[in-house]
Amino acid sequence: MIDLSHIDDLARRLSGLVPPGVRESSDELQQNFRAVLQSGLARLDLVTREEFDVQRAVLLRTREKLDALERVVAQREAAGSPATGSTAADPHAH
Repeated sequence: MIDLSHIDDLARRLSGLVPPGVRESSDELQQNFRAVLQSGLARLDLVTREEFDVQRAVLLRTREKLDALERVVAQREAAGSPATGSTAADPHAH
């Protein structure tokens, strides 16, 4: 979920940028900015930092497993023994 305090702070800053002659009421202007920001952010396909960190950890573990498998395949190829399932990787093997 998006931290509403950041949206409130941004809405305050935006309302502060409006020229004094145009400002209706500072509170009403901030509420309008806040509503527009929340609406725009709600339409975005965002994930929480926690979800991002979990997926990053999963990806890191997957990368480590892939690196280990690549090392095993390279060792087997260097030793001259075929890697398990190598025929599936060879498009000419039938």
